[in-house]
Amino acid sequence: MIKRRVHVAAAAVIRGDGRVLIARRPATVDQGGLWEFPGGKLAPYETGFEALKRELSEELGIQILRAQPLIRVHHEYADKHILLDVWQVREYEGDPYGREGQPVRWVEVDDLTSYAFPAANLPILRAVALPQEYLITAEEPDDAVFLDRLERALKEDNIRLVQLRAKGLDDAAYQARAEKTLELCRRHGAKLLLNADPEWLQRVDADGIHLTSARLMELKRRPVPSDKWLGASTHGEEQLNQAGQIDCDFVTLSPLAPTPSHPEAVTIGWHDFQQMVEMAAMPVFALGGMTRHHANQARAVGAQGIASIRDFWRNDS
Repeated sequence: MIKRRVHVAAAAVIRGDGRVLIARRPATVDQGGLWEFPGGKLAPYETGFEALKRELSEELGIQILRAQPLIRVHHEYADKHILLDVWQVREYEGDPYGREGQPVRWVEVDDLTSYAFPAANLPILRAVALPQEYLITAEEPDDAVFLDRLERALKEDNIRLVQLRAKGLDDAAYQARAEKTLELCRRHGAKLLLNADPEWLQRVDADGIHLTSARLMELKRRPVPSDKWLGASTHGEEQLNQAGQIDCDFVTLSPLAPTPSHPEAVTIGWHDFQQMVEMAAMPVFALGGMTRHHANQARAVGAQGIASIRDFWRNDS
């Protein structure tokens, strides 16, 4: 049986206080009664952005001033293949309301998981909850220097997602640094993931685990609870597929471009990166040679944002 292909444009409309607008599907339609991000099917010859503007005007009575791509989600149902083309909308005119009689609600990002959404929306929930920048800590032996540079990134760059990567430390030193890092991240409202075996969450109550690609490929199921974040390092389609199989919340995909430390490495390049991100089952951070100057380009090809060590871990005083 050839499945119907349905292309839908949807929006994560976010207001100034950070709340996200969701709407309830009518009881009479497919998956009625579930909550969703506003939007609808593309009309013939419409682009995703054109459809988004039309749908939000018809459904919510607002006019989009500016929008950014957030994520594209492919999902297989029994009778159809759906592509959700999702945009983040922070700038708009008008006061959103249910023009078609549908209930709408402004919800805190952390409360979105309390609502019942269609299965295809799970990657969107993750993308909405994640920031656009992911800091990976540098191999810094001195604790005082490490904490000073991390705090500057949290305060000055507003970093809200941190991976503690410290391969040069033994277990005792890593645990001590993890506890100090967690306290600092909590103080600034940032999430901390440990680049370590998942069992480390029993020692340090961090917000999640970031798997190395080797550890990722060894797993057969998700190794952390659903209330903890699970990230992974990937370098190609096989690892991206594995990340989807074990239900990772997000991944980094690298190396996208040459880096000063590995200038001769074979890189993915923007074209292949976009192709892999398109079919990924979760948000993807671009890693490898990335700086803030690449952020918009990364988002334009489907990435959640950029991950970096050197661009967030500055040595200037």
